[in-house]
Amino acid sequence: MNLLKKLNYSLIALSCVLPAVSMAAAQPNIVFIMADDVGLGDVSAFHRQYTDKPVVLETPAIDALAAQGMSFTDAHSPTALCAPTRYSVMSGNSTYRAYAKWGVWSTFAKTAVTKEDATIGRIGQQAGYTTGFVGKWHLGGTFLGKNGEIYKGAKGGPKSKNVDLTKWVAGNPAELGFDYDFTAPTGVQGPTYSLHENGQWYKFNKDSKLIYVDEHSAIDKSFVSDKGPGMGDSHWDSTKLNMMLANKAADFIKRSAKGDKPFLLNYWSPATHIPHTPPTEIDGEKILGSTPTQHLDMTKVLEIEVSRIVKALKESGEYENTLIIFTSDNGGLPEKTEIQAGHNSSAIYNGRKNSPLEGGHRVPFIAVWPGRIKAGSINDTMVNGTDIVATVAAVLDVKLNENQAKDSWNLLPTLTGKPYQGRELLMQQAGSQNQLMLREGDWKIIIQSNNKVTKKELVALYNLKDDPSEKRNLINEPKHKARAQVMFKKYWQIRDSGMRTAPIL
Repeated sequence: MNLLKKLNYSLIALSCVLPAVSMAAAQPNIVFIMADDVGLGDVSAFHRQYTDKPVVLETPAIDALAAQGMSFTDAHSPTALCAPTRYSVMSGNSTYRAYAKWGVWSTFAKTAVTKEDATIGRIGQQAGYTTGFVGKWHLGGTFLGKNGEIYKGAKGGPKSKNVDLTKWVAGNPAELGFDYDFTAPTGVQGPTYSLHENGQWYKFNKDSKLIYVDEHSAIDKSFVSDKGPGMGDSHWDSTKLNMMLANKAADFIKRSAKGDKPFLLNYWSPATHIPHTPPTEIDGEKILGSTPTQHLDMTKVLEIEVSRIVKALKESGEYENTLIIFTSDNGGLPEKTEIQAGHNSSAIYNGRKNSPLEGGHRVPFIAVWPGRIKAGSINDTMVNGTDIVATVAAVLDVKLNENQAKDSWNLLPTLTGKPYQGRELLMQQAGSQNQLMLREGDWKIIIQSNNKVTKKELVALYNLKDDPSEKRNLINEPKHKARAQVMFKKYWQIRDSGMRTAPIL
């Protein structure tokens, strides 16, 4: 029997072992929080697991989630960069299945999520939930030019204002299943530098105008990121952005809690992506300059965002009946000053955001569901951001078809202490240097590719059990060459065939 048949038969068998578990009677709310560029070491609860060095920045609200729920030691983002991970998390598919295999980066590019895909929002709507999206999108979208046709120009928009940012017509949260949204198309990093509520431009200030935001027109040139200038709000102020989002999320929770339906909130924070522009204070608490770096200042902002959302759940009486999942879109941003102070975003792992090494994609992953998930539990199951879709579908008792969420594993059994046969294979991609990775048990290979994926060079083999920091590349050791070649062949057989890597829910 060949490899593909074996894998297909194994997945069919697993789909019988892991049936969807109906939670319709309980109708729990769902709150999914995804941070931006936050590594394991950025959360003080995880910092303590990996080192005995003093904590530089405490994250009590996120730590409380870990204490009240389950935290994972082998959790990963689908890729080591923002945009491609968001496609995979939203759809449950590895990025290589999309038309834009390395991610959709422009506000004005066609979204990679198709009408046939299951999404977090569509699953919620199918189950009769009130659904909301708040935060950084980075999944593309469709706006019109002044001539009434779809704008397909520069990613920042034209200086001549030939794009109409007042209305987001397609590829937006509404199209992907969200009843309400308050969205920054590319988060803090731009371009564009704008906010949208339910598809309509949301003004930062009553006097706001849509202008070309650059270092000369911005109210502070530090608000224009390294991604460059672009169309946006004349009053764009990234020091205010995160708490505007957090407050809108809290409002959605309180408003939805008064309704007669359960709710699903998808909250994607822009923290801690650059530019790091922390506010002076939040509700009287000092932020700017309160830590060794502005990066950690923004981690403190993220902590307050999480606190604001949890507070809204508790004040509305919904916390006990809510499944909360917290994770990050990729690894962290280790900085020399912080490392010298004892803080490392990547914890014990080598690499950082954009890297194929573990520090590029090992992320915090925490799930809380009072009364259903054991408090203070630690789980070593290998999980991935793609798993959110199947897990939400299982909790909401929504059936997926064979063409949906092809790389999404239902984590509900392991979350609730039931027998669970998890994934043995994990296919990922890194970042701008076009590396691909395959994890199988304790072993991991790295493949050097290119943008068109015509280059296929096996460059690294690591044993993560013996060498979690990936300091010993075993690719040239004779006794391991056969293993590396088998894994290399397996990667391309799975990818080229288009087969599922997860059971059908």
